[in-house]
Amino acid sequence: MTKLSSTPADAVLVAIDMSKHRQEVLIERPEGGRRRRMTVMATKTDYDRLASVLADIGRPIVVGFEATGNYHRTLAHRLLTAGFELRLISSVALARTREALHNGWDKNDSKDAQVILHMLRIGATQRYVDPLAAGINDLQEMSKTHEAISKAKTQTWHRILTHYLPLYFPEIERFAGNSRSDWFLALLERFPTPGSMTALGQEAFTREAWSLVGRKVSKARLINDIYETACASVALPVDEDSVAIAMFRMVIAQARSLIRQRDEIERAAHAMLSENRDYQLLRMIPGIGPINALTILAEAGDLRRFAHHRQFLKFCGLDLATCQSGTFRGRTKLSKYGNARLRRTFWMAAQVAARQRDNSFRDKLGRYMEGHANDPDRRRKAMTALTAKMARVAHAVIKTGTEYRPFLERADTRWKDPSLLCREGATATL
Repeated sequence: MTKLSSTPADAVLVAIDMSKHRQEVLIERPEGGRRRRMTVMATKTDYDRLASVLADIGRPIVVGFEATGNYHRTLAHRLLTAGFELRLISSVALARTREALHNGWDKNDSKDAQVILHMLRIGATQRYVDPLAAGINDLQEMSKTHEAISKAKTQTWHRILTHYLPLYFPEIERFAGNSRSDWFLALLERFPTPGSMTALGQEAFTREAWSLVGRKVSKARLINDIYETACASVALPVDEDSVAIAMFRMVIAQARSLIRQRDEIERAAHAMLSENRDYQLLRMIPGIGPINALTILAEAGDLRRFAHHRQFLKFCGLDLATCQSGTFRGRTKLSKYGNARLRRTFWMAAQVAARQRDNSFRDKLGRYMEGHANDPDRRRKAMTALTAKMARVAHAVIKTGTEYRPFLERADTRWKDPSLLCREGATATL
C-alpha cells in the first residue's frame, strides 16, 4: 500500500508519533540544522499550540504520522483544517524500516518519530483521507456499528441454539430458520418451555401464538406442528417461573433488541443513500445489497480517486503477490495488505452473486469449475477470482457512471445483455 510520493523540496517535514495521551513531534527544515522536538498532549490547548507553531514557520508543511487506533483522528483533523498537507505512514512499512535503520526490533516513541521523518524524506508515504472532511464519517459509523451489532446478535443467537434450547426445548430448533427470524424469538419469549405451551391446551395456544408467528403460508399447520413437538419434548422439567427461564428470556430479549437495532440502521442507511448515484449503481450489481453498498462507500470513499482498478484492488488487498528469489518462485496468492472489511464485503457479495441466476459472476464460476465440480481447492480459487471481479466491477460502474450489464464480456450473441439486443433491433429470448 505504501508508494513513493513526491515531497516538495522546500517543505518543512513534521513527523508525529501518535498515542492515546501524548504525541512526540519532530520538525526538520529542508536546509538542515538542528531538529526541533515537541511533546504534545491530547488537549485542545496543545493542539492549537502545535498548529500555531507550524503556521508561524511560513513555509509548506508536510505532516506524516502512523494511524494508531482512532487516537490520531482528532489531531489529524485539526492539522488538516489548518491547511497542512498530511501523509499516512504504513504500520508494516514503519516497522520494517525501523528494523533496517536501527538493526533491531526494539522501539520507542522518539525512535518512531525519527523513522517517520526518514520515510517522509524519501517519500514512502500514503495519501491520508480524513473521513469527516471527505463526508463519509457518518457512513463509517453506521457501517461499523452495524457490524458490531451483527456480531453481538450472532453470538447471542448461537448462545440460544447451543445452550438454552438443548436444555429447555431442544426439538424446537428445527423451526428456527435464520437469525433474522424475530417471530421465532418472540414465540420463545412467550413460550420458553414445552410446558408453557401444553399447559394452555392446543386451542388456547393457537390463539396466543397466531399473532406471534407472523405471516406464514401455512400458519395453522406450523402452529400445530410446534404444539405437537412440545407435547413430545424431552426438555428438562423446569418451571416457567424459575430463575433459569428468567435468564433465558433475558437473552431472548437481548437478541430481539439487537435485531431491531440492526434493522433500524439498515433503514437509516437506505434512507440516507437512496438518492446517492454511487449507491444506486452499486445496488445494481448482483450480490451487493444495502449494507454491502454502505460498507464499500464507507471504507473506500470516492472510488473515482483510484485512477485504475488495479489501484483499487491493491487498496482492498486483492492484488496478487509472489515471493521470488533467484531460481525459486513461490506460490502466487493475495497480498491481503489492504482494507480487510472491503475484502470481506466483496467476498460475501461474490458468494451471493454466484448463487443467483443470469449474471456474469455465476457464468464465470461455471467456466472455472467446468469438469472440476467436486474440487474444493479449485472452487476456493474461483471464488477468489470472483471476489476480485466484484471489486473491479464496483470500481468500473462508479468511475464510468454506467449501470451494471451482465454478460457484456461474452462474445457470442446468446450471452449478450438483452437490453443491448433490444437496442440493436434484435429479439431477446429470455
